[in-house]
Amino acid sequence: MTDRAVLVTGGSRGIGRAIARAFAALGDRVAVHYVQAADAAAEAMDSLEGQGHVSVQADLRDPGAVRRMVDEAATSLGGLDVLVNNAGVFLEHRIIDVSYDEWRSTWERTLAVNLTGAVNVTYCAVRHMLLRGGGRIVNVSSRGAFRGEPDAPGYGASKAGLNAFGQSMAQALAPHGIAVATVAPGWVETDMTNAHLKVPRGDAIRAQSPFGRVATAEEVAAAVVFLASPEAEFASGAILDVNGASYLRP
Repeated sequence: MTDRAVLVTGGSRGIGRAIARAFAALGDRVAVHYVQAADAAAEAMDSLEGQGHVSVQADLRDPGAVRRMVDEAATSLGGLDVLVNNAGVFLEHRIIDVSYDEWRSTWERTLAVNLTGAVNVTYCAVRHMLLRGGGRIVNVSSRGAFRGEPDAPGYGASKAGLNAFGQSMAQALAPHGIAVATVAPGWVETDMTNAHLKVPRGDAIRAQSPFGRVATAEEVAAAVVFLASPEAEFASGAILDVNGASYLRP
């Protein structure tokens, strides 16, 4: 039982919900962030063990909304010990197929949520962590940051930027007792990927891993919980692949 105050962005469904559940199961108090899906956030809240949890809303593209959301989470939880930057969008925009306007707008939206949004949430969360004398930040990146995303290049680039940001923050924040690490999943079985994982395409996706399957959201959550633990402090700056050996980087 740890009784930490934890903020999970994009915590209403999929990987984010599994992360929120994993922290709650340890005895932590969790702020579940959502953008528009209030019903999904309510369902996620109902699934959490323990007491003292809260849901918080913000469009991460809006810097003012980000600050209000983080402050609301910290006030409701009595501080902030752990931040998980999980929220993200995956928008296809093949360079050969889209118009210039669509190309630019998709890049702007993807970077605004996946990178700048996480950057701003981190800035605001750190202010509360400093009052606690330390904390943990875990970013949820992607295998696509390393192998490329030809159908969604903005997604791959945003996650690569998130990796670099996390490593910069690991160095900047260590003197203040804040460790920063990253998990980089491959394909994960969630409600958002179910359509992709149906046959026949799903068979090819599962075959990318020598295990012959994709990850569960709970497996990603377990990696996040470990990196947020006191024992993982010296893993600060690390990027942990959770892709079932489907992509091995040097």
